[in-house]
Amino acid sequence: MKEITIDKIVYVPKSETKESAVKKKGMRYVIIRTENAGVHAGYLKSRDGKEVELIDARRLWYWSGAASLSQLAMEGTSDPDNCKFPCKVNSIELTGAIEIIDVTKEAYKSIKNVKVWES
Repeated sequence: MKEITIDKIVYVPKSETKESAVKKKGMRYVIIRTENAGVHAGYLKSRDGKEVELIDARRLWYWSGAASLSQLAMEGTSDPDNCKFPCKVNSIELTGAIEIIDVTKEAYKSIKNVKVWES
């Protein structure tokens, strides 16, 4: 990453940073890993301890083209044809949320454009 230090402050060009995902009515688009319900991506409507509610959410049942959820959240998938993301649900309440990762605009577009997986 390109950066410059002036007076002990590090500056990074905007072109070198990732923008946060589009917000919907102030809600962040996130990836949630749960203890027992898998991984989901959607708009974070509410959180109370380990309980979260997502709207316009997709289960990320299987992903390819990203080494980890962190990479998926930052860059999206480079292999969308081999991802298995079922249809979107209007709302889902999840218990046991153990990880919440903000998704960049680039990754949001990638996740959104993965075709609905049907067995």
